Order: sequence, then C-alpha cells, then structure tokens
Amino acid sequence: MSSYKPIGLFDSGVGGLTVVKEMFRQLPQENLVYVGDNARCPYGNRPPEQVRQFTFQIMDFLMQQDVKMIIIACNTATAAALTQASQHYPIPVLGVITPGSRAAISATRTGRIGVIGTEVTVQTGAYAREIHRINPRLQVISQACGPFVQLVEDNDLDSPQAEQIVEQYLAPLKEEMMDVLILGCTHYPILSKLIQKVAGKDVQLISSAEETAREASLLLADRNLLNDNNLSPVHKFYTTGDQQHFTEVAEKWLQQPIALQHLTLP
Repeated sequence: MSSYKPIGLFDSGVGGLTVVKEMFRQLPQENLVYVGDNARCPYGNRPPEQVRQFTFQIMDFLMQQDVKMIIIACNTATAAALTQASQHYPIPVLGVITPGSRAAISATRTGRIGVIGTEVTVQTGAYAREIHRINPRLQVISQACGPFVQLVEDNDLDSPQAEQIVEQYLAPLKEEMMDVLILGCTHYPILSKLIQKVAGKDVQLISSAEETAREASLLLADRNLLNDNNLSPVHKFYTTGDQQHFTEVAEKWLQQPIALQHLTLP
C-alpha cells in the first residue's frame, strides 16, 4: 500500500473537524479526505443499526477514494459500528473512544471521571466499558447532552441560551465532584470554552482528538505508511448538507480555506 494515499475521516457533521485540526498539527504531511454527513446530523438520537448503516455508506465512499486508513471521528458511530467496521474493511480503522478513555485515565487524580456524549454513546456505555477494561476501580458518571451537537452545528457557541443549556445538562455531573470530563462527542470541543466555564477550572476537559491523532501516527509508523514525500498535502472535504454553512464553520475552526464538494449518499 502506498504511503502517499490519503487518510479518510468522517463525522455526522462538523464535529470531526476537531480531529482534522489535530491531524494537521501532528501529521502535517498527510493527505486527508473528510466527510461531514450534515444532512443526516445528528446521529446521537438515531437507532444504532441506522448509525451503522450510515457509517458503512460513508466508509464505502472513502474506500473509493483509495484511503490507507479510516478514522471514525464520531463517538456515536464509533460506539455503534467500530467493531463491525474493523472486521469488514482491509485497512486500519480507528475510533475515538479508546484514545479518549486512555487520556482520561491518565489525567484523573480522584478516580471520578465524567463523560458527556450523545444518547447512543451514553446508552451503549462505550466509555465506561473501555475505562473499566483498563482500570475497573475508577468511577465513571455519564450524561447524555443531545442539544450540544445542534449548538455547534448552528455555530451558537457563547449565547446566553447556549450557556443555559450547558448549565442544565452539566448540573448532575457537577454534583458528582468529577475532576476529569471526557468530551465524548467530537462536536463538543468546539464548545469547550463554554463547557469549561460551566464545569469549573478544577475540572480537566479531555478531547479525544489529540489522542486519536497520536494513535493514528503510531499505527501508520508501525505499518510503514507515513507519508514521507515533500509535496504539499492535498485535503478534500465533502458534506452531504449545506455547503456554505459547512465552509464557514470549517474555515473558522481550521483557520485556513478548504476545498469543499457536495456528496450525495443513497
């Protein structure tokens, strides 16, 4: 397999751009292909079998782009489909839950870890299961925060209404005296300033983006797949939804212009 091939990433919308930004930082030579399924966002309140169907549709498209690795840059899709996808495709497939869990375990001092995510991510217990697999003595408190995804998709990051919603959903977790909070949805780091303000300065926020990029780097190095040419990388972005809105959010978050195409899925 050629090391020059791109890495594929996808999410239900713009949230996976948090992983893209970290890939730019840690793996600046790599070519990326990103798909945001904005037309069907959010995934978090859909049945897991439907999320799996959407995941396989997008991964089939990414395979057509001749990618060398796929990163499921979506916690909901990772929780619903990573196991099956890893078995189905002949290239490495990474999710965001295991890297985020490891970072939280490393960061906690009190052993009380909070997790916020979509309904599917929380219902599957994916984070608690992964954390307890590594360290069964830790306490994991989970809270579904469905409206957070829509706040990010609407680019509503600091309004009084947004703060009210974040306060409402974090209130039960604050009572549990956690010292670490996993942002268990790749949309949530875009809201991190507001989440940190509400959670308090003594709570460390964990975004899986940094750990996921690190894991991708290690895996590519291990398989001798790191892109080692000196050409400027080429990045392609696709959305199933509104192109203008995606471009505005993406360019603001990534701080650079993007080349965006519309993608129509079955």
